[in-house]
Amino acid sequence: MEYSHIKGLTDEEVQESIALHGKNSLPPPEIETFWDKLVDNLQDPLVRILSLALFVTVILSFAGYADWVEALGIATAVLIATVVSTYSEYKNESSFQKQQEEASKVLSNVYRNGKLSKILVGDVVVGDHVLLQVGDKIPADGHLITGELEVNQSPINGEPLPVLKTKSDENFVIPEVTKFNDHNTCFRGSLVESGEAILVVDRVGGQTEYGKTNEELASGDNVRKSPLQVKLANLADGISYLGYMGAIFVSISFLFKQFVMDQGYSWDNFIIYISNWQIALQDAITSLILSIILIVVAVPEGLPMMIAIVLSLNMRKLLGANVLVRKLLGIETSGGMNILFSDKTGTLTKGILEGQLFITHHKTYSKFSEIPVRMRNLLSFCLKASSFSAINPDGTVIGGNASERAFLSFLDRESLIKPCRVRRNAKILFSSSLKFAGVDVTMDQYPREIDSIPERVSIFKGAPERLLPLCTKHFLPDCTIASLSVTELYSLERECERLSHDGVRVVALCVSNQPLQKHPPSLPNDLILVGTIGILDTVRPEARRALRIAKSANIQVVMITGDRKETAAAVARQIDLIPVDTPLEELEKQNVILTSEQLRAIDDDNRLREIIPSLRVIARALPTDKSRLVRVAQSLGLVVGMTGDGVNDAAALKIADVGFGMGSGTEVAKEASDIVILDDNIQSIMSAVLYGRTIFKSIRKFIVFQSTVNLSSSVIVFLGPFLGFDFPLTLIQLLWVNLVMDTLAALAFGGEAAKERYMHEKPIRRSEPIINLSMWTSIFFNGIFIATLCIIVLMDDYFLNLFVRDQLPSSAAFLTAFFAFFIFLTNFNTFNVRTTKINIFDSLFTNVGFILVIAIIFVVQITFTYVGGSVLRTVPLYLHEWMYVIGASLVIIPFDMIRKYIFSFFLAPDVVIAEFDQEDLHED
Repeated sequence: MEYSHIKGLTDEEVQESIALHGKNSLPPPEIETFWDKLVDNLQDPLVRILSLALFVTVILSFAGYADWVEALGIATAVLIATVVSTYSEYKNESSFQKQQEEASKVLSNVYRNGKLSKILVGDVVVGDHVLLQVGDKIPADGHLITGELEVNQSPINGEPLPVLKTKSDENFVIPEVTKFNDHNTCFRGSLVESGEAILVVDRVGGQTEYGKTNEELASGDNVRKSPLQVKLANLADGISYLGYMGAIFVSISFLFKQFVMDQGYSWDNFIIYISNWQIALQDAITSLILSIILIVVAVPEGLPMMIAIVLSLNMRKLLGANVLVRKLLGIETSGGMNILFSDKTGTLTKGILEGQLFITHHKTYSKFSEIPVRMRNLLSFCLKASSFSAINPDGTVIGGNASERAFLSFLDRESLIKPCRVRRNAKILFSSSLKFAGVDVTMDQYPREIDSIPERVSIFKGAPERLLPLCTKHFLPDCTIASLSVTELYSLERECERLSHDGVRVVALCVSNQPLQKHPPSLPNDLILVGTIGILDTVRPEARRALRIAKSANIQVVMITGDRKETAAAVARQIDLIPVDTPLEELEKQNVILTSEQLRAIDDDNRLREIIPSLRVIARALPTDKSRLVRVAQSLGLVVGMTGDGVNDAAALKIADVGFGMGSGTEVAKEASDIVILDDNIQSIMSAVLYGRTIFKSIRKFIVFQSTVNLSSSVIVFLGPFLGFDFPLTLIQLLWVNLVMDTLAALAFGGEAAKERYMHEKPIRRSEPIINLSMWTSIFFNGIFIATLCIIVLMDDYFLNLFVRDQLPSSAAFLTAFFAFFIFLTNFNTFNVRTTKINIFDSLFTNVGFILVIAIIFVVQITFTYVGGSVLRTVPLYLHEWMYVIGASLVIIPFDMIRKYIFSFFLAPDVVIAEFDQEDLHED
């Protein structure tokens, strides 16, 4: 079109507009700084307990009753635990924001200073004249002053059908109340599918509908905690209670021993003892230090750090599986997901319409090459002449709407690159009210092979129910024209209905010798039928496998689509989401399939709660349906996943327990999500679930490992003073165990492989404790066994006599060996904890890092025994003494094998087997 009369704004007018209305840039999302995230992580319940112990230790250090090294050790535990998780989350969020910034650098064609210029979308201002063409994203809200467009508004309101936008009156004022079906107003984020026009910008930035949604999203907050946060909070509460009660009990017990038992239960001795107040005060301080040690022992200092490490390690693996984790806890939450509300288009299907069939009244062709040559030429001409898509010399199709590209995809390359020179005299764009589109063309070079139609012809495409009743004639295979009987027409209509029920979108293609009637748009009464074309959004080949995996993993998948229920049911049958042989009416009665209208009719949420377990498909869905479904499912105690790509999906994505934004979706949707699926594929969502379950299992393994360490060391600390050892394990040694050793153990468990068998298990209930019965048996029996062994070693002089220096038993060497013995016992226990099976070598070599890290723990412990000196209260040991320690430590492995064997008769297996191919998770 010619737009020489469009001058646009001058530079001065642009500045005035900016002063009055601002620029088109959206307010940047409030991003937490590193320090903000660090402060939030310091509020972790476990970190708070450690901080209290740190506070008391610092006071005692000032008073000279504690070593500064102890305070430094606790402080290091707090800082490392918080800094690692903070850095991981901050780094990943920064990477995501950079991606968002790059994605937002889109250029628009804008008239400025009398010429057409390309400027960033963010620099568009009110009053700008924007040239919109096929494939452009509308940069701001406004109205058309010339031309007309067919736009896709699904990113804004979720409606998949294109909407016609036409030239507005000169005195047009953009309405205050948003009406997406308004034919004069265009909205930011919509995509131009056909046509060309000039848009005058009326609203920019946060004043656009797109911007308002973005602002509402930023101002809201999802206060619902993740399942892991709930479980860890409950665990922390329990640990806090036991730790504080245990600390009080230890303190009182120690004071009772010093004040009463050691005084022979004599009142006179007691009076003498307290009269020497310096000794009494020293014992009171010792009891306080023992209490702090018990609290430090009871609290799994390494747990917050381990969670950060295991999440960070797996985030890199997930990126290779097209899963970008924005929020660390999001990936673990996906492993506990009970129900997934998934969009159909792009996730379960390819999201690309393709031509599948060409149907005449007497035959159906599944390939273009099967059609007779003359009919093939006619079909090619009609599709190309009526299309607004561009065809490159190599035969690739660009531009136009999805339907037009689908029509052209049915043609072969030879037909696509064949010249088709026509002049378009008039056109009628498709609208949901008209249900057809038309174009009036004149052929510049009249093709001889289609001489059955005149040089000027009108071509129509539209809904069969709209066009077929007006067809009086049809083309035969040799392109001659014959009358179309009522019987033939009825047969074709039945075939179209059958295909529609199978999920195929059928479009009728007709021609007319009459000129196009545009004002008002109307159809001739004597159309000539070329045929009907079946187009289909093909189901992803991996979707059926992914849903089979979801079923085996006890994850309910509910497909949400804007399609009518017949089409939705057909797609659901193809992917085995619903039974193939059950009639649609029966599925509706069973509440397996609901339309949005039926869903809204269920105004009682209690009734909807009853329906959700049987629900599989929502047809003709609206954006508000998603948010309601999430809230009701959450009220059932379910962990809810939601997919989305449009602005209209953002609210549901944010309130869901785990929101899966699509990589091809809008920036607003991705900002609202916890995880971005880069390839939009449900198979990638299943990969996220698998890794989420793997991470949760790794966390559980670490909890068993560290809780066993904590239980055994707590018993030793408590009984030590009664056995003549005030500090059998010093505070620094215990911090060494819980910080350095546990950090390495976190790396070992964090590298565990994602095993297919995890997808045979039921999701962990949101309310289920993080420590189950099987874990408790491991913690209790192994913890008590380790403590018992250590107490026997402490009490029996036989062991003391094994460590001789200068021909005399060495207490220093003995306590060094005792410390190493305790470390090695717990280190060998990692082999027991790593698998619930009796065979400790099960899948061991799938995590080579585990073997390496465990070896490093032994090396580090032995090395620091020689260099730790007074800080770790150690002295060098001889080689044969190391052999004693290591040999004795191995006893934990056969002991736990016996425990597992015995309890296998009483405890149900963790794995619930369901059937699917082991390769399903890895097939492309």
